[in-house]
Amino acid sequence: MQRREFLKTSLVASTVLLGLPLSASQIRQPLDYYKVSKYAFPEKNPLIAHSDRPPLLESPRNVFTSAITSNKDFFVRWHSPKIKTHTFISGYRIAITGEVNEPLYLSLKSLKEDFEPVEITAVLQCGGNSRSAFIPTTSGIQWGSGAMGCAKWKGARLKDVLKQAGLNKDAKWINFNGSDEAAFHKAPRLIRELKIDEIEDDIIIAYEMNGEDLPYLNGYPVRLVVPGWYSDSWIKMLTEIRVTKEYRPLYYMDSAYTVADNETESETPDKPAKKRKPITTMNIKSYIGFPTRDTKIKVNENVTLKGVAFDGGSGIKEVLISADKGKTWKKSTLGKELSKFAFREFEYNFQAKQSGKFTLMAKAVNNLGEEQPFAHQMLWNKGGYKYNGIDSVTFEAVK
Repeated sequence: MQRREFLKTSLVASTVLLGLPLSASQIRQPLDYYKVSKYAFPEKNPLIAHSDRPPLLESPRNVFTSAITSNKDFFVRWHSPKIKTHTFISGYRIAITGEVNEPLYLSLKSLKEDFEPVEITAVLQCGGNSRSAFIPTTSGIQWGSGAMGCAKWKGARLKDVLKQAGLNKDAKWINFNGSDEAAFHKAPRLIRELKIDEIEDDIIIAYEMNGEDLPYLNGYPVRLVVPGWYSDSWIKMLTEIRVTKEYRPLYYMDSAYTVADNETESETPDKPAKKRKPITTMNIKSYIGFPTRDTKIKVNENVTLKGVAFDGGSGIKEVLISADKGKTWKKSTLGKELSKFAFREFEYNFQAKQSGKFTLMAKAVNNLGEEQPFAHQMLWNKGGYKYNGIDSVTFEAVK
């Protein structure tokens, strides 16, 4: 490494070690140069493939101009290379056991016919989405910003299923397990727990996505839908719901998918936080779907920027656009709110007055008054979770 590069790296590391935000010259946006694969996985369009085993597929930027993400363009995240390649629906059951009055073994047919069907439009997002922006680099998949999507989910309320089983007076926790099997017998399985008082009416066991059966890679035949929360709680291929008296220590809630349990949810590489908490509610975020880094526009041409914004459920109040690196901001036009948990479309008309590189930034504000921070204001965490720095895209204006 050359001396200049070493000094630059040392400066970045020192700043993070002190727990200070990085300056504008020391940060980067989430990686945006990944290429779409030439090949498509079953039921999917060609996507950005980080891995084929397990399947780790990211949606490219141009997907995010619409509030609804098509099933074929929807990202995929599995934890284990050992996933089922087929399911015999005739023998498929969801076991509801533990601290219940009557254990249930629900078939897909029973889930559809014996419970009131409900539909909710909600964003599904990996907790590590945009992880590639963190400096120093953290462990985990170096996602750009396409590990997210928004769909219309249809299924049965979790509350209704638990009511039919009947909860005992000692019931405190609900465990969810799926078919995401560990590759080795000692490796932990992806199991998630919710407190009884965290079970809201909008949490459903979904069997449809955008009016169709769930794609196999997105959890067929059913998955848990927890609107407003990151995807580690949305257990795929759900097979077991176990009600317990006490919290059961779990790797993915106690070690993985956790942030520092402090006010800023931050830490430093040399002083990782000892007290941790699971990631749950999503941060406010916006993302520009058009233009992309490959876009070329004409000078003085009328162009419409398009993108999506969302948060953990308070709803988007406005999305602001800047063409001067954040010095000034102008309001975009918001699309219809499909639900408080859904993508909210935004548009902004602009012109490039001269040729050359042109950069636009987007910043969302929610109904609580929370807004996205500048990228250099982001604080570090060792898992690279919950990144929500202001998005920017640089493209070219030509005469």
